[in-house]
Amino acid sequence: MIRLARVGARKQPYYRVIVIEKERARNGRSIEVVGTYNPRTNPASVELKRDRIEYWKSKGAQLSDRVAKLAARRVETPAA
Repeated sequence: MIRLARVGARKQPYYRVIVIEKERARNGRSIEVVGTYNPRTNPASVELKRDRIEYWKSKGAQLSDRVAKLAARRVETPAA
């Protein structure tokens, strides 16, 4: 599963886009970090490693609803 994991202080959310087994807790041990999402910037900043996301999708990983929306909204790929 590819989904968000919350990091950051209270009332200052910052998220990592992670690959994780579906049954694990939201902030459990992840397999790989494939991006970040910061909703506090204006506009919200999204950085995704599209090649890694495509790799995990080819292995059967599913995107959460929120990550799918973030991936569809952003077209450019940031520098690694």
